[in-house]
Amino acid sequence: MNSVLRNILAVIVGWILGSIVNMGLITLGHSVIPIPNVDPDDMAAMAEVMPTLAPKYFLFPFLGHALGTLIGAFIAGMISKTAKMRSALIVGVLFLLGGIAINIMLTGPTWFTVTDIALAYIPMAWIGGKIAQQMLRN
Repeated sequence: MNSVLRNILAVIVGWILGSIVNMGLITLGHSVIPIPNVDPDDMAAMAEVMPTLAPKYFLFPFLGHALGTLIGAFIAGMISKTAKMRSALIVGVLFLLGGIAINIMLTGPTWFTVTDIALAYIPMAWIGGKIAQQMLRN
């Protein structure tokens, strides 16, 4: 397979599988720590309640964002033929754009927005890329 095509495919597969991890953890979080009297599928209700939530309600969203990005970047790095770290970081940028969008749509506390944007995306993508590079060296 052409290396450019394989690198593009790596990003797409990493992004999709990372998104599945992300949504799985967020859905699990709604089961483990449900928000009282709020349907998690009702975006208007979620947007209204987000600024008032205690920190425990942000654990699974952060884990979903961070681990989804980490795993997606790792997978992209493993599949990519020639641009392993670049593919991992592209996945991180895609997740970062999604993270910025969701933090605009569902405005939560400032501490969460800053933590999420600063730690869950590019640093996790870099770590995922490094792990993929290290595994492929061994």
